[in-house]
Amino acid sequence: MSFSAPGLLLASLLYLILLFGIAWATERGTLLRQWVRHPLVYTLSLGVYAGIWAVYGAVGMAADSGFGFLAYYLGISGAFLLAPVLLNPILRIGRAYQLTSLADLFAYRYRSQWAGTLVTLCSAAAILALLSMQIQAVSMSASLLAPDTPPKVISIMFSLIVVLFAMLFGARRHQTSGNHQGLVLAIAFDSLVKVAALLVLGGVILFGVFGGTGGLEIWLAEETQPKAPMAMAINDGSWRALLLMSFAASLVLPHMYHMTFSENPSPRALAKASWGFPLYLLLIGLPVPLIVWGGQALGVTVPPAFFSIGVAQALGSPILTLLMYIAGLSAASGLMIVSTLALAGMVLNHVVLPLKTPRDQGDIYRWLQWVKRLLIAVILFMALLFHETIGQHLNLSILGAISLTGTLQLLPGVLGVIYWPEGNRRGLIAGLLTGLTIWLFTLVLPFSYTLDLLSFIGLPITTGYDNWHLLTFFSLTANISIFALVSILSPASPEETSAAQACSVGALSRPQRRELLAASSNDFIQQLAEPLGINVSRREVNRALTQLKLPNTEFRPYQLRRLRDQIEVNLSGLLGPSVARDMVKRHLGFKPMNHGGTGQDIRYVERALGDYQNQLTGLAGELDNLRRHYRQTLQNLPIPACSVGEDGEILMWNHAMEALTGISADEVVGAKLMALPEHWHLLLDDFNLGNDLHRYKHRLDLRGKPHWLNLHKAALNGPDHAEGGSIILVEDQTETRLLEDELMHSERLASVGRLAAGVAHEIGNPVTGISSLAQNLKLETDNPEILETADQIQQQTRRISTILQSLMNFSRTGNHAQANRYEPVSIHRCVEESINLLSLSEKNMGIQYLNECPQDLQILGDEQRLVQVFVNLLANARDASPDGGTIRVSGKLDGYSAIIEVIDEGSGIPAEQQDHIFEPFYTTKAPNKGTGLGLSLVYSIVEEHYGNIQVESPANKQSGNGTCMRLRLPAYEPDTDAGSSPNERS
Repeated sequence: MSFSAPGLLLASLLYLILLFGIAWATERGTLLRQWVRHPLVYTLSLGVYAGIWAVYGAVGMAADSGFGFLAYYLGISGAFLLAPVLLNPILRIGRAYQLTSLADLFAYRYRSQWAGTLVTLCSAAAILALLSMQIQAVSMSASLLAPDTPPKVISIMFSLIVVLFAMLFGARRHQTSGNHQGLVLAIAFDSLVKVAALLVLGGVILFGVFGGTGGLEIWLAEETQPKAPMAMAINDGSWRALLLMSFAASLVLPHMYHMTFSENPSPRALAKASWGFPLYLLLIGLPVPLIVWGGQALGVTVPPAFFSIGVAQALGSPILTLLMYIAGLSAASGLMIVSTLALAGMVLNHVVLPLKTPRDQGDIYRWLQWVKRLLIAVILFMALLFHETIGQHLNLSILGAISLTGTLQLLPGVLGVIYWPEGNRRGLIAGLLTGLTIWLFTLVLPFSYTLDLLSFIGLPITTGYDNWHLLTFFSLTANISIFALVSILSPASPEETSAAQACSVGALSRPQRRELLAASSNDFIQQLAEPLGINVSRREVNRALTQLKLPNTEFRPYQLRRLRDQIEVNLSGLLGPSVARDMVKRHLGFKPMNHGGTGQDIRYVERALGDYQNQLTGLAGELDNLRRHYRQTLQNLPIPACSVGEDGEILMWNHAMEALTGISADEVVGAKLMALPEHWHLLLDDFNLGNDLHRYKHRLDLRGKPHWLNLHKAALNGPDHAEGGSIILVEDQTETRLLEDELMHSERLASVGRLAAGVAHEIGNPVTGISSLAQNLKLETDNPEILETADQIQQQTRRISTILQSLMNFSRTGNHAQANRYEPVSIHRCVEESINLLSLSEKNMGIQYLNECPQDLQILGDEQRLVQVFVNLLANARDASPDGGTIRVSGKLDGYSAIIEVIDEGSGIPAEQQDHIFEPFYTTKAPNKGTGLGLSLVYSIVEEHYGNIQVESPANKQSGNGTCMRLRLPAYEPDTDAGSSPNERS
């Protein structure tokens, strides 16, 4: 049974178009996209591992060596069953640092671009044999179906088709984040086609050829000397080598690393795949013995590796034959597409970009896209060239062995990433070069008929199909030995040690708390514009800000350090870890360290320990509980407290501090003290930098209310805390101060009360008597002179009564006990009411009052007492003003204070009298015109409201006239006005 070449080509194209359609529809966000994150789809996508081995290679090996073919499945199944300790750590590291390939992992862990490049070159060299294996299988299967078509033509056509579809699958746009969701679903469909086709063929053979399990048992019993005994001794060395290479494949094969880690949707999906993938491999391996036995029973003449095609042809079923061809095509194309995509990314990040960073490219994303497309074409061309020169002369099994042995050399380095922090780049590179050299001269060159070094130097062992496994173990042993020996003898750099801690299972690094040269996220954009261009720089910075849920403009040092790390992680996925690290280090550098060192980033440690909360057990768990206990103790202290680093960065801000300042910890922790509101910044920064360890009864106006604070400072230094810094405690003494004022006022009031009572008794009664006698005198005479004298006596007694009343009013001032019951008072309304009261007097003399205070200017106080203040001030201004003069009252906000000015146009107050005008009984007015208690009363009421009053005379410097009485009172702020965040205030 044969097919035409155009028919096979059309069938191949239609199938690959179907795969592309699935990928395209998924990327477009159709219903298919909802399936991508399902663990079943992820598990099926891992079936790319099997490749052409599932359809052809396993059958050929089973025909030659029996059940030894299972080693290819058992090794990787064991690796997935060990996922919690083997695969999960790699997944954690890859997701945390955007390491999209094995070369990225090596370059990050060993802090060496050479390590990433060497891994890339090793993978590229080894993967050529694997790609050649796929090309050979497809070309030979197509030749069996279309005998008239030359295999070389089929190989070239197949390679060109794969190049086209690889570009369309994975390089349609450069992926800066997220997965190739369309590719994942297409490869999952590929895997489903493979297993379905093999199970169908196995069922047809079991029931169509042997008539069921009974017929199969009879056939096996009658075969006295079967061509494939399907048995193998357990001590066969090739079986062990294949088992080890299969185990390593889960970590070191580019397409497996890509599908297992880079395309992983979640750790939960990997947990499902840890048993689902071995189950899939069981299903795909079940039909293999049946296909071998079916080919032997039907006397198929094709090579054993292609029994799948031969059995279908022997059964005379075109549909089954075409199905098996499509299954082989599906297996080969899926592996080649994923392998070339993964390898192209590695070559781009670790060969091309280190040589040429796209500094002058207008659109770096498009440049990367086209370079990746070119690399895909180059890789597949090299694979085709290898196939035409070497690969077509080797069977599928030895091609697979060469490829897997080459990638096996990467296994020691991968395990060192997780389990051996002492390993370093010198040991890794030395071990890799040793292993690869042995692999090249003992396997690659002899099987390529180029140079047989073992025969040339006369060793008793030569390279052959029966002893390749010995050379595999020898190259791996030499690799491990050199890696361990060089790593032990040579020291690791600090960067390597830090990376090893970050990669080790359960390790926790403590990065340094250093200040960046960039002061804001906008500076990040400008500094990254040099290597990336302004548009790409802005996009990457904004992307990182969004991922961290930070504002568009960020100033806080701790958040800027987080932003720097996130940008490096994102650029690592875009350009590779080495280029990204070098770019960030060069353009987003730190300021030079002071005093020879710097503190550790405690906030980072807190965040990391929070992530590990449910994973810490034993002593580590108990220590973490103790840490949380002390942390909670500090946070819940009833005394406001904050911790400040030596560089002024706020490290801790407890709940009481939040309540006192109205600023949440999330806004200020990680920021500098200068980012706080001005009054808090001036207070805390001055105290932190000063030499005083205590500061008592410092007055601070908060939201219109005066507060008295005690500040205490303790240095954080010593052998256990080399980072330095200090902790500041802030005691709110406002209630105590008010109680003290109330007590002092009570004592004063009692003294003045006793004085007032004595004055009233000793002076009031005689004055009343004098007034009464004067009144009687007026009734007893008509003499004008005596009547005038009696009127003067009564006027003087009334003046004495007025003075006594003023004295009593003065004694009642300073009542701080009312402060807690103050209410918001409109200054404009107080002034207006005072003007109305004064307008009732006959002394106005045509005076004009201008009330220019804003309507919304408010303070906390006693409205009647404040009216009394303005009545006195306006009355004094009126008495000093000329006829027809103007008195102006203005007000404004100055920070947290209200400034009110009363300005007249009088002759002013001499400079030598200005220091005495607020003293009791001191007056500048003419005799019998004032008591001298008005401004004393004003002064007392203003102090009662925690303000102050100043005099400026002359008010008009040019004319030398006028007086300005300036009041400063705490402004009222509604409690809901929490102000802008420190990040915005910066």
